[in-house]
Amino acid sequence: MRIEDRNNVQNGKGTVHFEYILTAEEMHGYNTLYARITLKPGCSVGYHVHQGNGEDYFILSGHPTINDNNEREVVLHPGEHLFCPDGRGHSIINNTSEDVVFMALIVTSPKV
Repeated sequence: MRIEDRNNVQNGKGTVHFEYILTAEEMHGYNTLYARITLKPGCSVGYHVHQGNGEDYFILSGHPTINDNNEREVVLHPGEHLFCPDGRGHSIINNTSEDVVFMALIVTSPKV
């Protein structure tokens, strides 16, 4: 498993810790990211729009705030998820004093 810390992901705040479960090659191009991600307090993945894929955040621990396509903000809890489909945008931020841990899966949209 490859582990990586990245700063200012999608112009977000702080350092984001990635634990990659499978590589894009191992997923044969169907998906491009499958990782367990940790956000320390105050850290975020900035707002971004998906083109050619969608992304699901499944919360393992903590209570992150999700910006869902600039239409609403929602606080998710462990066991909940939010899917951002192709053509829509989202961000995730940890506004709490505890770590947020979630699974992220980027799913490639079918070729029409």
